[in-house]
Amino acid sequence: MEKIGWIQTIVISCSIVVAGYFIGNTYLNGKAFERSVQVKGLSEKQVNADLAVWPITITIAGNDLNVLKSDLENQNKEIKNFFLKEGFAENELIRGTTNINDSKAELYGGNNQNREFRYIASSDFTVRTGNIEKLQKALTNSLELISKGILISSKNTWQPIQYSFSGLNKLKPAMIEEATKNAREVAEKFALDSNSKVSKIKSANQGQFSINDLDPNTSHIKIVRVVSTIEYQLED
Repeated sequence: MEKIGWIQTIVISCSIVVAGYFIGNTYLNGKAFERSVQVKGLSEKQVNADLAVWPITITIAGNDLNVLKSDLENQNKEIKNFFLKEGFAENELIRGTTNINDSKAELYGGNNQNREFRYIASSDFTVRTGNIEKLQKALTNSLELISKGILISSKNTWQPIQYSFSGLNKLKPAMIEEATKNAREVAEKFALDSNSKVSKIKSANQGQFSINDLDPNTSHIKIVRVVSTIEYQLED
């Protein structure tokens, strides 16, 4: 019986030692896993806009509705012919709505009642194209419409022509790769300074893509940007 008791004691002692080893090893591995660095990787690309929209408004005044209607139709025709001459296709030119305000019909007209012209008519005309260079040339040449007595204005005074870029999906894979590479370089620099090595990725957040104008005066050139946040494990 005494011999069996010694055997049990030895077995229990060995079990405690083994268990302690595994617990300690698990703790050390857990601590090693906790050692990490979180860094951000940037990717930026400059691109040209591939779509331009120029919303135009024509405004004229008069006292005779029939004359006003005729003048408005003539001006719309002149504007359309101008853009066709500049090389635009029919499907790039969109005729919009027409609005006519009657100052005599306004309930609270105030000084409007004494206007020289009773009616104010406005008509919308939109140019939508993927040929940015052609539209910019037309914008310069549009001054010739003034010689015909046609005054055009943009519906958006703060940004006469709206430029946009639609090719983001084609850029995403390469830009994400570049952002990840940039993040890895930052992590390796940090690891070198702390006498460590960069190991596997612990977590990653791709981040959102943004498309902004190069500057307020160069909206036809865009800056595509993405910032990825990546956490790497560190090891000795």
